[in-house]
Amino acid sequence: MYSLYIKEIKTYLSSLLGYIFIGVFLIVTGLFLWIFPNINNVLSTGIADLEGFFSLSKFLFLFLVPAITMRSFAEERKQGTMELLLTKPISDTQIILAKFFSSLTLLIIAILPTLIYVISVYYLGKPIGNIDLGSTFGSYIGLLFLGATFISIGIFISSLTSNQIVAFILTAPICFILHFGFEFIYSFESLGAFGYYLKTIGIDHHYAIISKGVIDSRDLIYFCSVIFIFLFSTRISLLSRKW
Repeated sequence: MYSLYIKEIKTYLSSLLGYIFIGVFLIVTGLFLWIFPNINNVLSTGIADLEGFFSLSKFLFLFLVPAITMRSFAEERKQGTMELLLTKPISDTQIILAKFFSSLTLLIIAILPTLIYVISVYYLGKPIGNIDLGSTFGSYIGLLFLGATFISIGIFISSLTSNQIVAFILTAPICFILHFGFEFIYSFESLGAFGYYLKTIGIDHHYAIISKGVIDSRDLIYFCSVIFIFLFSTRISLLSRKW
């Protein structure tokens, strides 16, 4: 598993895809957070927090994460290396986890440089240090779980097709629906209390709670459960090819 994980990481970093993912994420967040005048610009709002960064990041993940996961299994099938991969002396679960953690590692590599935003806002605050670090780092944890959830969805969709573009086109809207769809349904007041229960199924509800710095075990269990469901579905998808 470890060797496959390293191979996947090297594949990302030896191609333009990995650098495009990291570059686009950092450039777009940097421009909107510090340069372009908008509601997310720290200097324009004069508020010492990174709420704009985290709001922008979840939208970027909706498009960037499917872009890095679309090749996970679709490329293997297209190049005819899927059968070779499945005959290696490692289990399907190990193959799936290697691809999952390699994509997650790339995500972490992209997020790490943004810690300089935290340092910048920390010293820009009046007085210095006037930033809610609990909420900020809670949001980082939420962002990692959000990215991991999107990655699990993307890997599952990629296991269903040999076309990377199809994998991307399917993954992006599914991530969008699971993130915002239930929140939209909740906006219909006619649903009453039932609407709230539907809202709790959506990703955004749990991401918003963690982003406030409240690390509730129920939210962590939710994210881990969604990730498990899609990774397990990926395993079923791979097994079905052997039947």
